[in-house]
Amino acid sequence: MRIEVISLFPEWVEQVARHGMPRIAVEVGALSLHARDLRDSSGNRWRRVDDRPYGGGPGMVMEAEPLTAAVAAAKRSLGGAPRVVLMSPQGERFDQRWAERLAQEQSLILLCGRYEGLDERFVQAEVDFELSLGDFVLSGGELAAMVVIDAVARLLPGVLGHAQSAENDSFSNGLLDHPHYTRPETWRGQAVPEVLLSGDHARIARWRLKQALGQTWLKRPDLLEGIELDDEARTLLGEFISEQRVNG
Repeated sequence: MRIEVISLFPEWVEQVARHGMPRIAVEVGALSLHARDLRDSSGNRWRRVDDRPYGGGPGMVMEAEPLTAAVAAAKRSLGGAPRVVLMSPQGERFDQRWAERLAQEQSLILLCGRYEGLDERFVQAEVDFELSLGDFVLSGGELAAMVVIDAVARLLPGVLGHAQSAENDSFSNGLLDHPHYTRPETWRGQAVPEVLLSGDHARIARWRLKQALGQTWLKRPDLLEGIELDDEARTLLGEFISEQRVNG
């Protein structure tokens, strides 16, 4: 996958490819990342890319022309027909499903807004969709773009040590992840659940599904509303809830 990021702070965005899973993605050739300075497309000697909003009000608005020129340059570099994604608090909520969808793309252009926003004419003409991290406002879209890059990079082929790791992550199947344990077997008087030491893979799989359902019920019950549970899952969730009420 090839990603071009358009930003006023390209050096900042490029840092994401020097650490963690994005770094590995670059090293194995699964990801190519380039951050483009919007000011290079300003078209004026002052490298200005913003102006006052029509109708008055505070702040500045990013101009349509330099944004359009930067997107055109990014498209020439990438080739094909890359999707143009604007990181915006007005966008659809970015989640694991979006990460999985974007990971299927051959190339992407991520736009990092600043100031009061972007000229709406540019948004309507050039942006394919807008994405948001949540109902809050950041100083700009750089952090959001870096989050998207990290979430997508770990889904690319050859990046994770075990391909199944991504499939077991929270939200990949609509549920939160099950609890994890490692050595020592007993820590501060608490033992690892016996089932995980049994070597019985069927029992372990059943326990993990039960715990994933239970953790979702405890921490994010809203997620269960959008999932159609089969008979086994409903039984396991019922067992978990009964155990919680007995122990609680």
